[in-house]
Amino acid sequence: LFNGILHLMIEHDWVDQQFIADHTVGFDAVAAHVREWTPQRTAEVTGIAVKSIRQAAEWWGTAKTSFLCHARGLEHHSHGVQNVMSAINIVLASGRIGRPNCGYSTITGQGNGQGGREHGQKCDQLPGGRDLANPEHRAYVAGVWGMDASDLPQPGVDAYEIIRKIDRGEIKGLLSLCFNPVVSLPDNNFVRQALEKLEHYVVIDFFMSESARYADIVLPGSLHEEDEGTVTQTEGRVVRINKAVGCPGEARPDWRIIQDIAKALGRERGLTFENPGEMFEELRVASRGGIADYSGITYERIEQNFGVFWPCPSDVPEGVPMPGPQGTPRLFEPGSWNPVAKGAGPFYFPDGRARMNVTPYVGPAEDVDEEFPIILTTGRVVSQFLSGNQTRRIGPLVDHCPEPRIELHPRLAVRLGIADGDWTMVESRRGHCTLRASVVTTIRPDTVFIPYHWPGRKSANQLTISAQDPISKIPEYKVCAVRVRKADAPPDYADVLEPQQ
Repeated sequence: LFNGILHLMIEHDWVDQQFIADHTVGFDAVAAHVREWTPQRTAEVTGIAVKSIRQAAEWWGTAKTSFLCHARGLEHHSHGVQNVMSAINIVLASGRIGRPNCGYSTITGQGNGQGGREHGQKCDQLPGGRDLANPEHRAYVAGVWGMDASDLPQPGVDAYEIIRKIDRGEIKGLLSLCFNPVVSLPDNNFVRQALEKLEHYVVIDFFMSESARYADIVLPGSLHEEDEGTVTQTEGRVVRINKAVGCPGEARPDWRIIQDIAKALGRERGLTFENPGEMFEELRVASRGGIADYSGITYERIEQNFGVFWPCPSDVPEGVPMPGPQGTPRLFEPGSWNPVAKGAGPFYFPDGRARMNVTPYVGPAEDVDEEFPIILTTGRVVSQFLSGNQTRRIGPLVDHCPEPRIELHPRLAVRLGIADGDWTMVESRRGHCTLRASVVTTIRPDTVFIPYHWPGRKSANQLTISAQDPISKIPEYKVCAVRVRKADAPPDYADVLEPQQ
């Protein structure tokens, strides 16, 4: 779709040639590639009417201001990185980025998804957005931590590869923190089988999740409201979180549990913090000079300014003046500090220029066929959150959406003989579930939708495929092939209420 829109933008000269020449690399190759993406071909591949494609291209191409914002769905494909790069292409081609009321942004899937990565939570990252495989980055952070760089681990594997390694016997033990893989990961029948092979499984969580029931030891951790610290918004704004209540019973803050485990293993060096403020002070040093530079951010400045934007170096870098005490509210503002280009340009590449990337169309890992002729897509409902471990315990939220339903278009419902409210069987090559049907006009006639927040026999992820994007490693939650029919009888759990009801 984005290739088709860019084709029309170029055809009608709705691109900013000056911006492209001054601030980008790769436009000519991209323009040559999208030449084949005529409105007719785009319509054939996407199923979107030619008229709608032309209208979308005109709206975007002729706008004076625009902001492209998407959430995780664009990435939940086996070619999700390609999707995102093609979206960025139409933003860069328009030149509408780095100026008021224009830009591009993504919405993370949960609170502090942005901040966690900047702190180095991912298996291939170090604090400040540094790369665990980069020798220079390893040496700096190892120096902060008072250790030899060779003692730092090499980049690890993604969450689903961990499950595969457990299944193959390569991982014998697992410590998981607020992670509910038997609900949230695809093909979760395979996930459950793998977890049963662990020799020891330890879970830190604030509620007894479905995954925690497979654990040998469950350590009660803390809710967001039971601890303090900072979170970082998607625009790079660091905000303060104050503790509202203490942990109940034997529950403890997650970081204290991890410190005690380190002490019990004889590896407590560097894990002797008294409070989250001390950890933040270490982050300031560890992130200095990185892309996400927190070194100039303090609790006091956050409180004074209702949030501070990174990068916020503590010193004036290489003589380039900073825009003020609030960090860098607009990354592309003239004079703002770019730690990658070091003042050479606004984009985070050594030459300061944004990259436009050729994005060939790649179909789903599992397409429809005669045996499984319908597309299943999964996602969220507004009253539930992630695996539902919190929200399925809150009565009013459960009342709003007490069970998952399969949404299907009226034309598909008529063809299959299914009425609204009928119990409906959905099957894929990996599993099946029986849910009530909701006949709606807000979905394509070749597609059904199931929300993924529920466990067990109601779980949409019994059906999904474990195919992943080769770069991001995000699974293809948005497309797999299924067959759908009216159920012969209600399932045995049809009259069983959720515990919260």
